[in-house]
Amino acid sequence: MKKQSVRRGLAVAVALGASVALAACSSGSAAPQGAGVSGADYSGPAVTISFWNGWTGGAAPVLVPKLVDQFNKEHKNIVVKNNPLQWGDIAAKMPLAVKAGKGPDVAVAHGDDIATYAAQGLLLKGDDIVKSLGYQASDFPDGLMDAGNYGGTQYGIPWSVTPMGLYVNNDVLKAAGLDPANIPTDKDSYMKALAALKTAGVQGEWVDGYVFTGTFEFESLLWQFGGDLFNDGVTKATFNSDAGVQALTHMTDVIKAGYSPENVAQDGNINALVSSKTAFNWNGVWQTTNTALDKVDWAATAVPQIGTEKAVWSSSTHWMFMNNKGQDKNKTAAAATFVKWMNEHSSGWAETGELPANNKVRNDPALLEKYPNLKPFLDELPYAHYETSAPGISNAMATITTAVNEAVLGKKTPKEALDDAAAKADQLLKQNKAQYGG
Repeated sequence: MKKQSVRRGLAVAVALGASVALAACSSGSAAPQGAGVSGADYSGPAVTISFWNGWTGGAAPVLVPKLVDQFNKEHKNIVVKNNPLQWGDIAAKMPLAVKAGKGPDVAVAHGDDIATYAAQGLLLKGDDIVKSLGYQASDFPDGLMDAGNYGGTQYGIPWSVTPMGLYVNNDVLKAAGLDPANIPTDKDSYMKALAALKTAGVQGEWVDGYVFTGTFEFESLLWQFGGDLFNDGVTKATFNSDAGVQALTHMTDVIKAGYSPENVAQDGNINALVSSKTAFNWNGVWQTTNTALDKVDWAATAVPQIGTEKAVWSSSTHWMFMNNKGQDKNKTAAAATFVKWMNEHSSGWAETGELPANNKVRNDPALLEKYPNLKPFLDELPYAHYETSAPGISNAMATITTAVNEAVLGKKTPKEALDDAAAKADQLLKQNKAQYGG
């Protein structure tokens, strides 16, 4: 599921960029607060609210309608209409729909999209809504509320998180004489394991240059070495720092040492894990729902700490309330009740390969009793890093994948690849600022 959502990132960048001109008159303007919203169950006149989401794959198309039906049965004065669309279609249709007063009352977006929607004037300011629902930043993983904040205003309420972890083929480890009970946790133990696997004729980690594996591994390593993707104002790329070079060099060194094949295909590493051709795969929590893994004895654990500090990549999804022309305050209030109810009933969301953002739900022991494979991902959340929040950021983020791909394919050195990508990203950030303001 998340794999599909990450792929939509590049398409969304184009779609949002193309449509921003349509919302230019709203960009930078003060969007109205979600007035009339009450933290209690909505008690106003009967309303029908529209809900847009990109949950079209995996378990979501079954789970979401069930949740919506349950909510509708429990709330006689609210009818929620579930409208699943492709993420790219949502981004393309939202500006015109909202300006015409025909957009959804509530929708879901990824953390790296919210600032773009907010800059386009498509979202209601959510500070009053968050307050009315009784939410605080401490109700969610540390730093997650920031992903839904733009210009000091809260526009998003967290729904889910999807950190990366290390997937392990226990059978491959055993065949190489390694103990599956002692999975590597740092650089020294990880590199020793890779060396032992190579001696046994196994290339232990298949490194690639694709988004949800290579790019997210690089970002995790960048943060582990103390670096960051951009400066505080998101006006300059910093992923080409010494920390970035160390991170990408680690990945290319794994290839040079023969611990990884060259030119790994997309999804080649998870397929290699399933076919017992490799032992380790850096991948997202969504792979816990991959039934192909049932063929092998596998486990998941936290990514090893290669750098000087613990860090891991994670994405997120958030609720947002739409600033439709002539938006009905009763519908916004009903949508807020829907969001609160959904967050309180989000334990089953693990079926989709994502973790509920609500701390109370996620920390309930019943979650791990039903989904024990989620434990290492839950344990990583205190040091997870989430998406950069800035209008139009997807186009600058795409340059990172280009750099990782060029380096792991040997087309450029890590420093050359990162420097070239950073120069391009800086140009795009300037264009974004001119286009979106802020």
